[in-house]
Amino acid sequence: MKVVDLRSDTFTKPNPEMWDMLKSLDNSRIGDDVFGEDPSVNELEEKAAKIIGKEAAVYITSGTQGNLVSLLAHTNRGEEIVVEEQCHIYQNELSSATKIAGLKVNLYSSNRGAPSIDELQKIIENDREKENPITLLCSENTHNYHGGAIIKSEILRDIKQFAEKNGLKLHLDGARVFNAAVGLGVNVTEITKHVDSVMFCLSKGLSCPVGSLVAGPKSFISEVRKYRKMVGGGMRQAGVIASFGLVALEPKWIQRLKEDHINAKILAEGIESFNIPIKILNPDTNILIISVPEGIRIGKVVRTLGNEGILAFNIDKHRIRFVTHYGINEDDIQYSIKKIGTVLKKLL
Repeated sequence: MKVVDLRSDTFTKPNPEMWDMLKSLDNSRIGDDVFGEDPSVNELEEKAAKIIGKEAAVYITSGTQGNLVSLLAHTNRGEEIVVEEQCHIYQNELSSATKIAGLKVNLYSSNRGAPSIDELQKIIENDREKENPITLLCSENTHNYHGGAIIKSEILRDIKQFAEKNGLKLHLDGARVFNAAVGLGVNVTEITKHVDSVMFCLSKGLSCPVGSLVAGPKSFISEVRKYRKMVGGGMRQAGVIASFGLVALEPKWIQRLKEDHINAKILAEGIESFNIPIKILNPDTNILIISVPEGIRIGKVVRTLGNEGILAFNIDKHRIRFVTHYGINEDDIQYSIKKIGTVLKKLL
């Protein structure tokens, strides 16, 4: 049976050029990264910082670790941070902000990831009498649980202005920030220039097997390196895996993300054509979310899809997420549409 894995873009496999890069790697291209002596890691960090428009960058094992060490570097224990209520930092990172960083978390609501500046100001004003200050504001772009929604650069500009006015730093969970840039048709720096720091993943749409990067000012990255070591993220001959990232950050592989966006739209249109009682959140990028009616057992829907070879992820009791990525082509999408239609017509 054919299987199409649409659970996440973390299920990508390396592209052929990555394997070619690895074949050419020898001992002259690897060293101890904790000592700053791995040439491949150093090259990746320099390349990433230049592309993302920041002074420096550091290679991190994962996006979750990247966000955590960024929070640690920006704050002191007992301080408060403000994050969006459905963001990855709050929903999926196992309370590391509170349990490891010792921070208190304030939540803001949003319109597909874009906050109301007035609401943010109320959060700040209501907090003025508290002992511990709010020092950091976080955003997510693209926003996972809002269907890969893009937060436009002008919105980030307004958020940054708000942060500066209130003495806050702004950190961007940019796990899929290159999807946002490609979706907008702009250079990624048009997004990242509005934030103090950014984390982005190599292991999602960019199809690396592992790794993320954190970028920002040199002094901030120096702190991030310290906290990376603290949480066990120091790697030795990491050039073996960092070499994949050198390929991933080539323009052709960044622009390839357009294919995923197109496939997500085809998938959305195909499911919509069945005229069944579901709500479709039209995708900005490579994430499609559908909502099923009350009373429908979401687990049964996902299991039945899996039995038909279509792997998907249920976000909660009502929403299912499909993510397009490298290795999924248009034939796979057309196959998926037919199978999804059959299952949904049967169960809804």
